[in-house]
Amino acid sequence: MKDFRYLEGVATLVLNEEKCIGCGECEIVCPHGVFILDNKKAAVIDKDGCMECGACALNCPVSAIEVTPGVGCAAYIIQTWVKRKDSTACGGGAVCC
Repeated sequence: MKDFRYLEGVATLVLNEEKCIGCGECEIVCPHGVFILDNKKAAVIDKDGCMECGACALNCPVSAIEVTPGVGCAAYIIQTWVKRKDSTACGGGAVCC
């Protein structure tokens, strides 16, 4: 989802391709289409689209994905998308932008 961005190059998402068993759970649960299955392994196709919700890491049966939820200010992205606000608060009440 190329329309949803907070800051480019800050996502903490890491995929260990050696651990990946190609189950496809990450592709299924990712709300922004960050993953695809390629040659029976997961691949990150849009790292900057990651809102760091943690769904991929929580659903990976072999812990091949690591992400620190919240670092990319997922709250800001979600609130802007859902509420269409110009200024939105992140966790702790800080204004993101």
